[in-house]
Amino acid sequence: MTIEVKLANLPESVTEATLLEWLKQPGDYVKRDEKLVDIETDKVLLEIPSPADGILQEIITPEGSVVSAHSLLARIDDQAGPPLASAAAESLTTASSAAPETALKLSPSVRQLLQQYQLDPLQIPASGKKGQLLKSDILKYIESQPQPSEQRSETTAQADLEQADRPLPQEIAEHTASPEDTRQTRRVPMTRIRAKIAERLLQAQQNTAMLTTFNEVNMSQIIKLRKTHGERFLKQHQIKLGFMSFFVKAVTHSLQKFPVLNASIEANDILYHNFYDIGIAVGTERGLIVPVIRDCDRLNFAAVETQIAHYAEAARSGNISLDDISGGTFTITNGGVYGSLMSTPILNPPQSGILGLHKIDKRPVAIDDQILIQPMMNLALTYDHRLIDGSDAVRFLVSVKEAIEDPLSLMLEI
Repeated sequence: MTIEVKLANLPESVTEATLLEWLKQPGDYVKRDEKLVDIETDKVLLEIPSPADGILQEIITPEGSVVSAHSLLARIDDQAGPPLASAAAESLTTASSAAPETALKLSPSVRQLLQQYQLDPLQIPASGKKGQLLKSDILKYIESQPQPSEQRSETTAQADLEQADRPLPQEIAEHTASPEDTRQTRRVPMTRIRAKIAERLLQAQQNTAMLTTFNEVNMSQIIKLRKTHGERFLKQHQIKLGFMSFFVKAVTHSLQKFPVLNASIEANDILYHNFYDIGIAVGTERGLIVPVIRDCDRLNFAAVETQIAHYAEAARSGNISLDDISGGTFTITNGGVYGSLMSTPILNPPQSGILGLHKIDKRPVAIDDQILIQPMMNLALTYDHRLIDGSDAVRFLVSVKEAIEDPLSLMLEI
């Protein structure tokens, strides 16, 4: 019997997608729920599993095609059994079934590295959630392997690692310029995610009255608190105490004081939200995405840190879901991880506020009539001036500053 592989209903607001990569080829035996193909929407990467055991009989839709809901992708012969395998192959299958997360859930960047270095994923220790193999695991494994005496230079090895961080072949065509012809131009179609980012940024510029206000915050108290209690926090909660959880809680605390910053505009109405779903912008190989931490007013610091770590890894490994990035009432973006000292973040519609964090920079500050060197961070709040008055925006940012500079009061919720 022939089973048709079709694209299921796409999530709400998503009408089309691009077939990115076939992970199996005609003639391959596939198991039920094994990944067949990657589909890219304008929001996330979707993994389409096999609906049954059998032989992949025919690929109907080639890579690069635009597909919509219920599009026919391939056909599977579910009456065909697996091909005869040698004892070694059977052993490998058994090993694979013992570690299904590692064998089946490989992100595109991980598959690229495995292919580039001809590595067996089952031989590499996986540190990801539920045994998932991460790109960092492969790089660590490569660095730990003994090298022959005629090993490549460090410069060449570093170039290989940088190559692994570049976009995948399907995103940017391979191009090697000859010494005689180094002036060339490549035309590369935007991925759906990049095109959606461009659309939303343009929408924010055209449909909102964006204004940005700035302040600075002294990070010394948080640094001291993390140094004093960070080790015990890690032992008790199995997660590091980072800076972001303080800002998530400080923003939540300040949104409760200034609810208009947690509101949004819909037609001629203002929607006031009594929940606090904070988006955390994460940079990935495919562009910026914003996973959302729900109900931040009900979470403690450990829960916030755990969710941040989970979403960051899921986003970078391509395993983020649409539900994870949907909604959100306010966003925090951290340009400081890239070295930014000051920037003006752009709103994430339909939200009315976004807080930009920046690099911690030691500089002289006047404290009690004394000039002291302190770890300072610039803060930037961009807000929709159609809804939010400047006075509320400034006082909200001051509230965030005060909460960060007095973290014990923030933890005690006073």
